This record gives sequence, structure tokens and C-alpha cells, in this order.
Amino acid sequence: MKTLWLAGGAAALAIVAVSGAFGQAVTAPPAQDLTVAADAVPALARAYVADRKTPGIVIAYAKGDRAPNFAAAGKIADDEDAAKADPDSLWRVYSMTKPITGIAAMMLVEDGKLKLDQPVSDFIPGFKSMKVLTDPANSLATRPAARPVTVRNLLTHTAGLGYTIVTKGPLLKEYERLGITPGAISASVEVEARKTRPGSLKEFADRVATLPLIADPGTTWSYSIGLDVLARVVEVAGGMPFERFLQTRMFGPLKMTSTYWSVPESEIGRFATNYLWAGENRIPFDPAKSSAYIAPPSFPYGGAGLVMSARDYDRFLHMLLNGGTVDGVRVMKPATVRLAMSNLLPQGVVFRGPSGDSPVPLGFGAGGSVSLADVPGGPGKGTYGWGGAAGTLAFVDPANKVRVTAMVNYFPSEKWPLRRDVVKAVYADLAR
Repeated sequence: MKTLWLAGGAAALAIVAVSGAFGQAVTAPPAQDLTVAADAVPALARAYVADRKTPGIVIAYAKGDRAPNFAAAGKIADDEDAAKADPDSLWRVYSMTKPITGIAAMMLVEDGKLKLDQPVSDFIPGFKSMKVLTDPANSLATRPAARPVTVRNLLTHTAGLGYTIVTKGPLLKEYERLGITPGAISASVEVEARKTRPGSLKEFADRVATLPLIADPGTTWSYSIGLDVLARVVEVAGGMPFERFLQTRMFGPLKMTSTYWSVPESEIGRFATNYLWAGENRIPFDPAKSSAYIAPPSFPYGGAGLVMSARDYDRFLHMLLNGGTVDGVRVMKPATVRLAMSNLLPQGVVFRGPSGDSPVPLGFGAGGSVSLADVPGGPGKGTYGWGGAAGTLAFVDPANKVRVTAMVNYFPSEKWPLRRDVVKAVYADLAR
């Protein structure tokens, strides 16, 4: 786990843990230190609450075209009057927004309005003549990029873009100066972030285009704001605001009725509080009633902006597992879904998980990792998904026809080995 400063302007604003590698969590061999009993997933949920690892938890899992099983325990906050955690509780999914944005782009590929290897400058003109840093650690000196940034690069974190949670040196200062911080952490952090953050997706993407890249496009995997920039591409290519495109093409047809960019006042009672672990103390960091997610965001953050229920995220995964359809409603063709969940990395680029130490070979698809090998007793080759900074996890395993969503809200995401534990418990239960 890496703990980094998420900064806005010149001052550091909050400590946030970078989401652990989905590939590591899902593709690692099942751990041996968690006892697997009958009904392992409900038992795991109860244990996490009983051991005070989280106030509440919801896990959705299923095999094939079946309705999801839900294992829920605890409450959505430590407050005495907090509601019980259930399939319709609302959680910050942070980077689990990225696969949703990636799949939205693939819908436009299917429509013929986007091509994977199309230059991003066709939609955001500022990307026409990008520059690459020559000495990233020490200066902003640049040279011309060897090739254009493409849609594929944005989908797979190979565009050469940075991210305030991982970028260092002079470029980080430029990201901070221009407010390239596409994400909400807490209400107090938002007060500072909004002083410099752009007020629209267009302004955000145009500002990003003025900044140098950390590497030539298509040459290296580096976690980035690529999916946030891609949201602007979807907006332009789709001919409507990004949030309307998602509502029209995905959320509405799939009956994802508990998916929000900002939580309506009427729904705050089912919205979880986000916590920060400081040593062994669990501190309310973004209480639901005063959350940063109550107010509309500066713009829809395609890389980290959604609040969702476990039921809704399961419907998204169910659509992917079914090749583009749920309950008889088709939103994508099977071939498009297969392409989205395949290894889309440019030739020669290697992805070993964000920490670089995945024991299983990985690729990267449309906003999420792709396993390139089976795990005995666990996820199969082709498993696709990603996790969020507040501990959430979601993936589909087409080989075994399995889908899984796990919802909690705490920083850092890897305070507990929840992702590993969920994978082991789910496959143990489904094997029975």
C-alpha cells in the first residue's frame, strides 16, 4: 500500500491510499490464513464487522445469469442511528468508476464514432502537439512526443499522463497549480480543491492538454487521469454531456437507479460514511450528512466520481458477463464486450499490477485489468475489473461465469486484506 498526499494548490490537503492492485487482489492464489466454512461469504461479512474492521459491508456475487446473492453485515456508519448496510446502501466507488467510463467509450467504438487507435486530438484539439518531459525528476524541459495520444492510450493508462496521487517532481506542481484533481475526498478538502479545479470537463481536458507527458504515448503503463480525459472524449464523440450519455446509454436501460454523481438529500439516509484509519483508530473522514458528495461535483469525474449501491454495480457487471444484456435489454453487442474486456495494451507494454509485483500475468482492457492466466481454485483467465480507493472491489470472470462486487468505505484501502479474502470466500461458496 502506498500512502500519498493528494494536493490542491500549493498545500497538501489529505492523506489518501492509492487503490491496491485489482490484479494482485483477484489473481493472487487464494490465501491460506482465512478459514473457509460453509457460507463463507456471509461469514466473512459478519467477521469483518465483528472484528471492527469496518462498520458495515455488502458483498454481491453470482454465477451465470442468476440474480445476485447479497451478504451484508453491520451499519453504514458508527453512529447509533445509522441504517443497516444492505444491497441498496450507497458507497463511494472511486476508481471503480473507471471501467464504467471505459465501457461507455467502447459503446461509441461500437457506434463507429470512436476508433481505438484514433488520435485524441480529433476530439480535444489541444492534444495535437504534445510534449514529453526529458528530465521529469528535476525540470519541465520537454521534447516533441513521438506519436499522438490515442483513445487506446486513455483506456489503458498508456497515454503518458500523470495523476496527483502518483506523479512527483515539477510536473506534480503543475497539476496542482492548474487544479488537475478530478475527485472528491471530503467537504473540507473540496473547499481548497475548487479554488483551482476547472469547472467543466472541457476546461479540464483543455488544461491537461497544455501539460507535458511523462513518457511517449503507448510506451509504458502508468496510473493516470486518462479515464477522466476519456470522459471528455465520450462527451464530444457522443454529442451530449458525459453524465447524460451514461444515463441514456447505460444507467437508464440497465435500471441502475442508485447511481449518483451527487447524493440527493432524500437518499442521504442510505449513504455510508467514509472513514480514515489512523493506526488502530477509525475516524469519520467524510461523514454522509456533510459529505463532499452532497454537492454537485465541479464536473463528472470519469475516473473516480460515482456513488453506487452494490445492487447497481452488480447490474453493470451482469451486463458484461451476459455479453451486453440484462433482463432482455441489450446495451452492447457481445463482440464489443469481449473486446472491452480483452488485453488492449499497445504492443510491447507490460502491466504487472500497480505495485509491479503481480504473481499472475496481467493485461489491461477498457479501464480495468485483465488476467492473462487462470488461478487454480480462483478467477479464470480473462477476469476483468478494478478496485476503488476506499476499499471497494468489482470484477467479472467470464471463464467461470462469476461476478463479484464488494462495498466498504475506508482509507487506506489495504488496511485489511478484504479483496483477497472476498475472492477466496466467493470461489469457495460457488464451488459448493
